[in-house]
Amino acid sequence: MRFVVKLGGAALEDQSLLHVCARAITELARGGNQVAVVHGGGVALTRTLKQLGKQSEFVAGLRITDAETRDAALMVLGGRVNKELVAALGACGQAAMGLSGGDGMVFRARKKRTAPDLGFVGEIAASDPRWLEAIWKMNAVPVLSSMALGFDGQYYNINADEMAAACAASCHADALVFLTDVPGVRGANGEVMRWLTVDQIAGLIRDAVISGGMLPKLGACREALLAGVKRVRILPAEAAALLPDLCSTRISEGTEVMVA
Repeated sequence: MRFVVKLGGAALEDQSLLHVCARAITELARGGNQVAVVHGGGVALTRTLKQLGKQSEFVAGLRITDAETRDAALMVLGGRVNKELVAALGACGQAAMGLSGGDGMVFRARKKRTAPDLGFVGEIAASDPRWLEAIWKMNAVPVLSSMALGFDGQYYNINADEMAAACAASCHADALVFLTDVPGVRGANGEVMRWLTVDQIAGLIRDAVISGGMLPKLGACREALLAGVKRVRILPAEAAALLPDLCSTRISEGTEVMVA
């Protein structure tokens, strides 16, 4: 089977949690599956920007990205965060190849048109999964940072959830899993929703049950499912060890997002 796994938040900051996630991804790959990893790194980027004297601002979960912030994102996401994740997989004995969406022009971006203007924030406009296929043929795991090259020659910061969905759609993944800082999507009663249909998402947004970073995440879940990805699950990173059993065993962690 073919999996896309999105990593972000504490899973990239906590070394012990990163190891748990890397071990689960390794077991998934060793089980004969093709696995691609898409990662964020917003915490590390915010920390670096603060050191540079820049304040981070967000609109609907998306970072306002001027040229200086974009350059810092290239350095942090495409550099240190990406290579630390490659190293974590290597420590588990799994070969991995780190790249950004711009490498090999795997993903091409266009500027995201919003009000207010978000600067160098993009959305995926085109993809070419041949590099991913080549890496899989070498029994390695492609590790993608959430940056992509625009048709105008500029790099754009891509929300990692949206990039993971685009990756899953492009390579016709069987499953897309978001390893997150939260136990799942919480309903109006505060309880984790074990199952959520795409038709319910609009109501949750309208009633302000979900907000912030969960907005682009659920939007990404919807896009992946409508593009033909068979299974989409939001799973707490602490439960990453369940990842190899996701499609063979009934698990009670996280939220399964479905078409109907």
